[in-house]
Amino acid sequence: MSLLQDNVRRDAFAELSCFRGEFYDCLIRRGDALFELADAVLCADGPVRSLVELSLVGEHRRGHGRPYDALACGRLDIDGLRWALATVPLPRAVDGRLVLAVDITCWLQPDAHTSPERTLCTYGRGKDQHIPVPGRPYSVITALEPGRSSWTAPLDAIRLTPGDDAAQATAQQLRDLVERMISAGQWQPGEPDLLVGADAGYDAPRLGGGSSSRTPAHDPPDRRARLNAAGRTPWSPTPTTRQ
Repeated sequence: MSLLQDNVRRDAFAELSCFRGEFYDCLIRRGDALFELADAVLCADGPVRSLVELSLVGEHRRGHGRPYDALACGRLDIDGLRWALATVPLPRAVDGRLVLAVDITCWLQPDAHTSPERTLCTYGRGKDQHIPVPGRPYSVITALEPGRSSWTAPLDAIRLTPGDDAAQATAQQLRDLVERMISAGQWQPGEPDLLVGADAGYDAPRLGGGSSSRTPAHDPPDRRARLNAAGRTPWSPTPTTRQ
């Protein structure tokens, strides 16, 4: 069962069950079919290559045509899902600091000739191999586990369309996420600054809230950041008037 009584001890299983209930509430059309489709993706033995294969996974208890119907006619409350992700317990560093990572990952679609809003994504498997392949880039933000763990907690993802400024879009995405996290009680005044990590391909001053013609001092307090040479951005969020 995914739903537990409210008085159940808040252990890891109960937290997961609570999130599953919130995720189900975000599925505002074809909810049952979409929910089982998500379970099938998570429980599949290997990479997902087709919807037909997903319909054969044990967790998917519906006919083979329902995944297509769910994806074509289903609807998801994106804002509700973003809020649900911002409220789950997040991994923290030893000092209690939240460490976020942002990067752009591409969904390569070289054969989708009729699919709109594709752009050229840089792809390469070896050193100095940069092959432009049509696809859709997504800016993804996750919370990092401490130590050497490779597990992350996905918090937000947006699709970048042709003509989008990646630095500007990512900076706004970070601000919106930090505000949600503050509203959800993930950060309180006096706690360590949030640490945001990005690779060298980002424009760090713009990602931190500044630009070539502005300084961080011109931004509201919740948009200021201190930058260092490592490309890491410690955010100093300030609760908004809503809090």
